[in-house]
Amino acid sequence: MVPKGWEQNTLSGIVKEKISYGIVQAGPHIDDGVPYIKSSDVRGGINPNQLQRTSHDIHHKYRRSAVHPGDIVFSLRGNIGEAAIVPSELKEANLTQGTARISVSNEHDSLFHYYQVTSTSILNHVNALSKGSTFKEISLEELRKVRVLCPPLAEQKKIAQILSNWDQAIATTERLLDLAQQQKKALMQQLLTGKKRFPGFEGEWKAVKLGSIFSRVTTRNDGQSENVVTISGQQGLIRQDEYFNRTVASETLDNYFLLKKGQFAYNKSYSISYPMGAIKRLNRYDDGVVTTLYICFALAAKDKADSNFFEHYFESGLLNRGLTQIAHEGGRAHGLLNVKPADFFDLKVPLPVLAEQVKIAATLTSADQEIQALQSQLDGLKQEKKALMQQLLTGKRRVQCALDEAEA
Repeated sequence: MVPKGWEQNTLSGIVKEKISYGIVQAGPHIDDGVPYIKSSDVRGGINPNQLQRTSHDIHHKYRRSAVHPGDIVFSLRGNIGEAAIVPSELKEANLTQGTARISVSNEHDSLFHYYQVTSTSILNHVNALSKGSTFKEISLEELRKVRVLCPPLAEQKKIAQILSNWDQAIATTERLLDLAQQQKKALMQQLLTGKKRFPGFEGEWKAVKLGSIFSRVTTRNDGQSENVVTISGQQGLIRQDEYFNRTVASETLDNYFLLKKGQFAYNKSYSISYPMGAIKRLNRYDDGVVTTLYICFALAAKDKADSNFFEHYFESGLLNRGLTQIAHEGGRAHGLLNVKPADFFDLKVPLPVLAEQVKIAATLTSADQEIQALQSQLDGLKQEKKALMQQLLTGKRRVQCALDEAEA
């Protein structure tokens, strides 16, 4: 249903130039050439400083797809539906074949229609129109026929302004979150290596073997638990059905290791964020069962070592150098490092006095809490913006300028 005073149109009906894709073969990068925008450049907004450049001859040949400030660039393949506004500092650029230019006419507001094409309803529609099994894309013909709601120009501008204010709040929170994360990383490197000490603590730290303060956990699950957990780099030890949306464990769990709350597990699978695997502590649940591919262990010397201190230490990546030395040749088969338990427990770790460990852990935990608070704030802003888009872009909620015009 079209709201009162609004019209329904197609994307091809709101543009001043035909919706087009760009250059088929951009050729080698030319330092003083013309910037061009690929699908991957659209993600998260266009950064002019990161764009590759094509020759002026190729740009002239494809002048039909030249873009200017205010144009919408829409990804046709790969990250289908991601879009961005060409920033004011990018005076002229071009596109590749995987992106399309939507150059909105003067009777419409470009920012408003940017929000429209990135709304959930239109993205779902675009994905439904996409073709291809492994590499999906939407054709220009289908994109041009996508229907959009068009309020009067003044209302378009007002809606765009409201949503832009939300974007600014989101961007500010993202910057604060990034700053807090960087500060915590720096703090970890200083506090967990002894480069920065708290007043009242002096003297050299001991270096001890992991096996002198931790004991290996090899308790088999004998029907005590059905809580299958896996290690996620971002979420720690988490239920498989929450992480994968399904359980990928064997039907019988009797041969799995049984882990208790507060105990640790080392996942030897490596990734970009965790090049030598990840060590996580079981915090969410009273118990959990894990694959025997993990090296599991518990704090044994509670009079000498603090569990929270070592949770932060393992997360810092400071153990990676030692892990690199014990990961045996040919040990990256099937995505797993070949780290033997005996070698793992022979690794040396720093051991300040217990009181200093507790102080360091409390400081880093406080930094974590600040990060979590900012992440929650960011998630809330994004969710609220999504709900607001659903209301404003469909006319379910009208803005003041529309009400003023209706009363006039």
